[in-house]
Amino acid sequence: MSALLAAEWTRLTSTRLWLWGVLAALGSGGLIGLLALVGPENFTPPLPGLDTSQGTHVLLGLLGFTVFAPALLGTIAVSSEYRHRSITTTALFAPRRWTWLVAKLVIYAGAGLAYGAIAATTAGASLFGVATLKGITLGLPAATVAALLARIALAMAVYSMLGVAVGALLRNQVTALVAVGAYFYMIETVLMIVPGIKALYPYLPGGATAALTGFTYLADAIAGQTGAAEAHLLSAPAGGAVLVCYALIAAAVAVVAPLRRDIM
Repeated sequence: MSALLAAEWTRLTSTRLWLWGVLAALGSGGLIGLLALVGPENFTPPLPGLDTSQGTHVLLGLLGFTVFAPALLGTIAVSSEYRHRSITTTALFAPRRWTWLVAKLVIYAGAGLAYGAIAATTAGASLFGVATLKGITLGLPAATVAALLARIALAMAVYSMLGVAVGALLRNQVTALVAVGAYFYMIETVLMIVPGIKALYPYLPGGATAALTGFTYLADAIAGQTGAAEAHLLSAPAGGAVLVCYALIAAAVAVVAPLRRDIM
């Protein structure tokens, strides 16, 4: 297994995928700084400023809303092997298919965590930098901000594993990327406005992430536009537990489901 882990690490670092990941993480964190510089009170519609807990929460929650990015990177990592036919070499090197799938999950979970750490660190530094520049005190204590950023980083590691699972199941790169993007940006949003099904939202990945990060702005905005009751999210620990369960299920499905299928 150590040889497979080393091989996956070499595969990751020998392509430009890691560089795009670093740039995307820096961009995500930097965007939070840019939005803080503009000021939530200048958004449309206006929101409470950075000196309020709600204003700070919204900006941190927007960083959590970018967790789809490491999911896309995980999807690309696996589906690109099928696209470029390098999966046959991998299978010949490791005939027991589950071993290299596990290696991918481990490496890309670590890569997702690194992505989250870069994004969170950049966002935190930008947020406090802007607050200092404007001469204001953030509406949340530094310890609370750090804890929220750490939760977001962990969520990104989980989403990276989910992306690997989707790539292993669908294999076609375009189909897999469209499925991941459509789910995070369309399907879950639609489910929030469907009576009856809406009750499932807290237990879906997006709802669990919102609970973990405390980002309820999207759910509240949809409820305000539709006149429906606000979604009742889980507690932060429960949201984290749901995400962990998704990671375990995704890992199991990614390992077991492709075992009986042809490589090509």
